[in-house]
Amino acid sequence: MHKSRNFLGHLYMAAILFYLFMPLIIMGGAAFNDNRLPSVYPWKGFTNRWFVELFNDQVMWTSFRNTILVALAVVLIAVPLGAAGAILINSISGRVRGALYGVMVAPILMPGAVIGISTLLFWNQVNVPTGLHLSVLGQVSYIAAFVMLLVLARLQSFDPALEEAALDLGASHGQVLRRILLPHLTPALGAGAAIAFFQSIENFNVTLFTRGTSNTLTVYVFSKVRAGITPTINALALMLIGVTFLAAVIYEMRRRSLARKERLLAAPAED
Repeated sequence: MHKSRNFLGHLYMAAILFYLFMPLIIMGGAAFNDNRLPSVYPWKGFTNRWFVELFNDQVMWTSFRNTILVALAVVLIAVPLGAAGAILINSISGRVRGALYGVMVAPILMPGAVIGISTLLFWNQVNVPTGLHLSVLGQVSYIAAFVMLLVLARLQSFDPALEEAALDLGASHGQVLRRILLPHLTPALGAGAAIAFFQSIENFNVTLFTRGTSNTLTVYVFSKVRAGITPTINALALMLIGVTFLAAVIYEMRRRSLARKERLLAAPAED
């Protein structure tokens, strides 16, 4: 009975991994197939021509640069806004807290097209032209809510008595924020920054309505799909997956190294 349960568990895990990674493997294989259509069948031979075409595509690189700049701007604005909103909500109670929480979370529940159109119409009323700056403002309006939720969850484990003790000992509110609260919120702020960055990179609906004449990577890929997609898109996706996988490996190695050092430092204390 125990063996059959283990077998079913392993089979289920294998099915999940197959479901998650098989499309990525097929997509990556199409980047090396000497076929004008982005597919692995029929296989017409190994080639690197799609990577060469990708590196020679200046419009794509301009779009990629715009995407990174927009994502960095979103992080710089959304993280402080989300953290401030979480601290504010955590500091109040009663019906006001529930109402404020609902208002700040509401943008997450709205379709991207609605946020994009509303951003465009609102800023058009104050004569702000379309462009990447408007894309940043539109994305921040809902991405800041993700950061707020992460920071708010982290605040649940914070002991308010630490703030009171620091204030009683003569610390200013600024010192309490810098030396007590922010160090406790650092993991949530880091995770919020990462989520804000990747949410901005994959954003399409808001950017489509607010970008003006500028292109981002998602809009560029969409235009390529309409005009006739080639395996250069597969090559680009494979490179992005490779960078993401490498970053995940580096993070995991660093995490294990820090955990190992903590165990070594804790060992003499236990003895």
